[in-house]
Amino acid sequence: MQAYLFVHFREKTTPDGEQVYFGLSKDGFHWESVNGGNPVLWAYHGDKGVRDFTVTRTQNGKFYILATDLSLSYGMRNQYHNSWEEIARNGSKDLALWESEDLVNWSEQKMVRIGDENMGCVWAPDVIYDKKKDEYVLHWSSSHKSNDYAGKAIYYSRTKDFTHFSKPEVLYKRENGDIIDSAIYEENGVYYLFVKSHHDPAGLQLFCSEQVTGEYKEVEAFAESMKGMDGAKYEAPTAMKLADGRWSLYLDYFGVPGAGQGYVPFLADCLADGRFMRSDAEFSFPYGFKHGTILTITEEEYNRIKSHDWSDKGWI
Repeated sequence: MQAYLFVHFREKTTPDGEQVYFGLSKDGFHWESVNGGNPVLWAYHGDKGVRDFTVTRTQNGKFYILATDLSLSYGMRNQYHNSWEEIARNGSKDLALWESEDLVNWSEQKMVRIGDENMGCVWAPDVIYDKKKDEYVLHWSSSHKSNDYAGKAIYYSRTKDFTHFSKPEVLYKRENGDIIDSAIYEENGVYYLFVKSHHDPAGLQLFCSEQVTGEYKEVEAFAESMKGMDGAKYEAPTAMKLADGRWSLYLDYFGVPGAGQGYVPFLADCLADGRFMRSDAEFSFPYGFKHGTILTITEEEYNRIKSHDWSDKGWI
């Protein structure tokens, strides 16, 4: 039996929301919290708050969590002067990283320098394995000095060990565009890239390519299936392949304040088809999950996570 781990944060005004949370599911439809809905790991370095998680299983059996190093609870009141523009220009150039061999015992938080001196921020990391090159492609959103930090593009870096990373390169950008929250999945040898566009159009987009790093072309059927939805209020796409072969896409809804925020599910028969249908009635969550990534796990891993005593925070 396969199960699922959701690594995410919670949209709260207090600093405990911007930490590492786990959710579990046996079927991908009904979710439960881990550690009583409390953080399983804490950020003690950088901004001392983390958001926008990705989690990946490597070919050698290790697991890595990477996250945006950003605290709005602390930072908006201090170094960012209540300004998203300030964050885009002077946000962290590091990512927070944790490493594990069993999903319950994690290393202490590490800070990984990814951005260069021309990047204003490094947001929303995600990872996909490139089979052709036996490397991992880490991709993320950054603003850049070249356009006076006016809009963001998707950049990538390659790694084999999550210690050494290649020089950042552009994966996807649009002239005069503002693109964030990339997520890439492989199906039948084709790579599918989800992104959030802030304008022209405002909403989620899906692209496909035969290479991990592109060139990508738009899947028009996805755009058609998203019509009628206020795309400006959704972000942070993450997807998984269910046991029955369908794909479940989660979009993070932030159109209301407080507890009403969180992921909304959409279902499609395959990524190639691109037609996703909203499916709220089939899903349940214990609270509002915010920007994260889903990892397919085994039944043994599910039981290990569920029964673990998280009061030790894994590494102390």
